[in-house]
Amino acid sequence: MTLRRILIANRGEIALRIIRTCRRLGIEAVLAASEVDCASVPARLADRTVCIGPSRASDSYLKVDTIVAAALAVHADAIHPGYGFLSERQTLARACEEHGIVFIGPTAGQIEAVGDKLRARAQAQAAQVPVVPGGAVTSVEDAAVLARQIGFPLLVKAVGGGGGRGMKRAESAAELPHALQLAGSEAGAAFGDARVYVERFVSHGRHVEVQVLGDGQGRVIHLGERDCSVQRRYQKLIEETPAPGLPESMRQRLHEAAIRFAARLAYRGAGTVEFLVDLERGEFYFLEMNARIQVEHPVTEAVTGIDLVAEQIAIAAGEGLRMSQSEVTWRGHAIECRVNAEDPARDFLPSPGCASAVRWPGGEGIRVDTHIETGARIPPFYDSLMAKIIAHGVDREDALERMWRAIASTRIRGVATNLAFHSTVLANSEFQTGGVDTGFLARLLGGAPFTVEARCG
Repeated sequence: MTLRRILIANRGEIALRIIRTCRRLGIEAVLAASEVDCASVPARLADRTVCIGPSRASDSYLKVDTIVAAALAVHADAIHPGYGFLSERQTLARACEEHGIVFIGPTAGQIEAVGDKLRARAQAQAAQVPVVPGGAVTSVEDAAVLARQIGFPLLVKAVGGGGGRGMKRAESAAELPHALQLAGSEAGAAFGDARVYVERFVSHGRHVEVQVLGDGQGRVIHLGERDCSVQRRYQKLIEETPAPGLPESMRQRLHEAAIRFAARLAYRGAGTVEFLVDLERGEFYFLEMNARIQVEHPVTEAVTGIDLVAEQIAIAAGEGLRMSQSEVTWRGHAIECRVNAEDPARDFLPSPGCASAVRWPGGEGIRVDTHIETGARIPPFYDSLMAKIIAHGVDREDALERMWRAIASTRIRGVATNLAFHSTVLANSEFQTGGVDTGFLARLLGGAPFTVEARCG
């Protein structure tokens, strides 16, 4: 099957990223944009832009019927959902199947299988992939019984969501009812599904994920792992590959576990299998699978030289995997910093507005994925991601040095950013050593507001 026209149902840097690959492949890129995004850089560079509604995501990017109608109206062969929004909603994938539109991603059934975290846990166990001790709960009494079996602290998690929403920690039996109520309420509001489950809280763990590609027929390869442990409130800020300081035997077992999990689903397209590495026990556990392209995919592209979006398109078009596992090679080390319009000095409060002056870094080994240029507006309706700066070097030390220079040379005026915060993290001795756990940023901040003598930009 030849895909000649793709509707991109997303915005910002990922929309622009997909447009560029489409242009390289000779595929027409049609952007589905909200009213506020019709004047954006992606809209300007797309072959065509279709307005899909008002600025709020609930009135535009999250409306399945509107997205499908736009694809049909422009005679698009396929829809690429990017990440976020409808990318992991089986309703969009199913609607595409019903209307004869190619969905550039997994099947609706696969999205459903991994979108429900309890179902995903069961799939992992069936594939002989270890999971964090825990299970489903429907009441405080259920949770108390489970707590006595696995011990405190516990993590209460949303069955139908991710990204840190619907996730609460309970240190004791006294805190458990409140944590269950808060997690359920937040999950219901965010995902329309108030179900939660309980897991052991791993006090010292690393968040390591494995990038996979599957042909939809049971053949799966991996493209290595990424360390995403630098997080604030379960939101990733810095990612890198390969994961520093990881024992090679564990690295290999993580890769094998990810392949087993994806192969069990006969997974189609690009996906990421996420794990929690328990540093105290020397074990790892399955967390979830993200059935889409990841924000942090450029670090994998940097070290493998593989265009993941191009592979997504090829698999969706029926070409299958265009490489074998033995043909995948890795070169050097890559780090990504997410540049957000937010103010670290005000508890990372979003900072929408006009970027009155913008200068992005360049040079050998530096890549910037962004939709922001001088004069661009950062609307208050979406997440605050402005750009991703990726540094690729011959080794981690080289990549860190390049990233340090890149962050230092970036200039953004008109909105607050987290550039100075990144500089602080990059200069930290624990981070420079490598292998920090997910509690690193909390320790770095120490519960106090972030302060610097002079902000970057």
